[in-house]
Amino acid sequence: MGTLGKAIYTVGFWVRETGQALDRLGCRLQGNYYFQEQLSRHRTLMNVFDKAPFVDRDAFVAPSASVIGDVQVGRGSSIWYGCVLRGDVNSISIGSGTNIQDNSLVHVAKSNLSGKVLPTIIGSNVTVGHSAVLHGCTVEDEAFVGMGATLLDGVYVEKHAMVAAGALVRQNTRIPCGEVWGGNPAKFLRKLTEEEMAFISQSALNYSNLAQVHAAENGKSFDEIEFEKMLRKKFARRDEEYDSMLGVVRETPPELILPDNVLPNKVPKTA
Repeated sequence: MGTLGKAIYTVGFWVRETGQALDRLGCRLQGNYYFQEQLSRHRTLMNVFDKAPFVDRDAFVAPSASVIGDVQVGRGSSIWYGCVLRGDVNSISIGSGTNIQDNSLVHVAKSNLSGKVLPTIIGSNVTVGHSAVLHGCTVEDEAFVGMGATLLDGVYVEKHAMVAAGALVRQNTRIPCGEVWGGNPAKFLRKLTEEEMAFISQSALNYSNLAQVHAAENGKSFDEIEFEKMLRKKFARRDEEYDSMLGVVRETPPELILPDNVLPNKVPKTA
């Protein structure tokens, strides 16, 4: 941040502080009759001083997620509900087509026992399961981290490797390509099968498609949301047998049908 940038930042800081001070003064003048509104401080994307997140325009970040500081999210990646990516003391890098699933935590390591600074690097087409914790580690392309797994400082997960659900991977552990590691502490369990390797690639693709649906839904206007509420109410709880006796056919409105790329084998049903 240059001299001009620091000056503008400082002026903005004092303007905001002045506004908050005036609000507090007004509350005191109102005595016991004041009403103080509590504002939500949550921001999906948040700077830390001069460190700002960069999220590709084709990536999806859920409204309840928090992407903070020096974080890069690549094309087609998805950061799901309740996730926290905190790049304050170091950087977080996420490639393309990767999914960080709900309630996961990605942080960085300021230093380890050797004094090294450890960013967190996650490659492309990686799946990170729900409630996983990644801390100062590296995960190569097309790897898989199971639900509730914890990767500590210096862990290195190679391409096409899998960390089983609930595993605790100790510091500076390297998980080779094509292996499954699990347990607490994590250890080698077995080799991945060809079906499991195909599953890892398919999982990333499925989440990329699903993220498009969530992005579209979260991007709807208030009027669109209210209109769809009305449609759901209109077409809810219809008895198909009674309708057939009346000769009535009720087709589900297009607005209530998921895209085919999410459920490829889906056959549209009547409501």
